[in-house]
Amino acid sequence: MAVPKRKKTPPKRDMRRANHDKVTPVEVVACPNCGEAVRPHRACAACGHYKGRKVVAVKTPG
Repeated sequence: MAVPKRKKTPPKRDMRRANHDKVTPVEVVACPNCGEAVRPHRACAACGHYKGRKVVAVKTPG
């Protein structure tokens, strides 16, 4: 059975564990139709457009 030859030092252990805790910011682009902030490759929640055409019916307040 495979067993480590030497004990991992606490700094090495912590460096290994640190990769799981990284938080990446959410990428945001401007909607080409209305200019609202939208995540890439998703329909705009404000106007319902995606790739230059209307794909989602959006309810207007009022």
